[in-house]
Amino acid sequence: MEPRKRPGRPPAPAGRTSRPRQAEVARLAGVSQATVSLVLSPKPDGKGRLISEETRQRVLEAARSLGYVPDPAARRLAAARNNLLGVFSFTATFPTDVQHSYYPFLVGVEREAAALGYDLVLFTGSSTGGAGATGPEALSRVRLADGCLFIGRHTPRAELKRLVEDGFPVVHLGRREELEGVAWVGADYVRATRDVVGHLAELGHRRIVLVREDDDASASTDRQRGFLEGLEAAGLPTGPTSVFRSADPQRELTRERLRAWADEGVTAFIAEETDTGAAWRGLLSAVREAGLDCPAEVSLALLGSPPADLANEPVPTGFDIPRPQLGAAAVRLLAALVAGEEAHEPLVGCAFRPGPTTGPPPARP
Repeated sequence: MEPRKRPGRPPAPAGRTSRPRQAEVARLAGVSQATVSLVLSPKPDGKGRLISEETRQRVLEAARSLGYVPDPAARRLAAARNNLLGVFSFTATFPTDVQHSYYPFLVGVEREAAALGYDLVLFTGSSTGGAGATGPEALSRVRLADGCLFIGRHTPRAELKRLVEDGFPVVHLGRREELEGVAWVGADYVRATRDVVGHLAELGHRRIVLVREDDDASASTDRQRGFLEGLEAAGLPTGPTSVFRSADPQRELTRERLRAWADEGVTAFIAEETDTGAAWRGLLSAVREAGLDCPAEVSLALLGSPPADLANEPVPTGFDIPRPQLGAAAVRLLAALVAGEEAHEPLVGCAFRPGPTTGPPPARP
């Protein structure tokens, strides 16, 4: 006689040792994680009734096939809303200086959070483990809030992915398409960069070089994509020599290199904005050391805003990043995720900024 099977949790797929997560159910069913949450953990507000019966059955079948059951502890935590949104900065200290590039983001975050009735909890990489720490222990502190907004050029992918898989609402300020399941709000750097290239092309420049840092940050890749698309749209050369990628532009961008480019017919340079401002600083230094007049001999443009400590310099041609608007959009998206709603914030446009650092190229003999 076979022993009776105890009712309860369905058997997990063969070879599996960990608890299935809602993110896996969502992928198998071909729906969003928010939809899975509404089906498997219905709320008293009745929003689950908006989901079609076909979709509901698909989610339930995916959950059964994976052996998924809700985590009672997680459900209790999810129900305990306290109207707190976290903001995590991947820096040793939280950026409160008004000249810091992150500060305008925080202005938009604070205003929108207040308008939606949320208070903020501020975290930094030094919350645990020392300055700049971003391991599992440091990020686990953000669970004190209902959801968390992350600000930073470089982020710990594994830790963010773990938060998303646990069903914790997360929004990254800046494009993060390579992190599956991580919601993000970003600026349209591609279009804005195309506009800057188009401006230089209209002035008559035929050889343009982009100066960027040597990393794979999404903001950098978006700017490079817009730069190459702008060159192609203007019928200008797009070979490998049109992009100068350096881990240390302030050291590697020498006056000799600038002079060589000028002799080859390069008449305009574009630098990306980064947290360090290294690309723009290196370009300015090299142009001056090479004795090139701007804009009479060479035109310069910046994809973003110059570092605060260069405020006495002429504001270069380029574009302005709508930081307060991005911060506000990120809060709206995070609040929607906390409420279990499906939402998406469109890319925020950047305004073209004319400046005295660009002009027609010099006449060639």
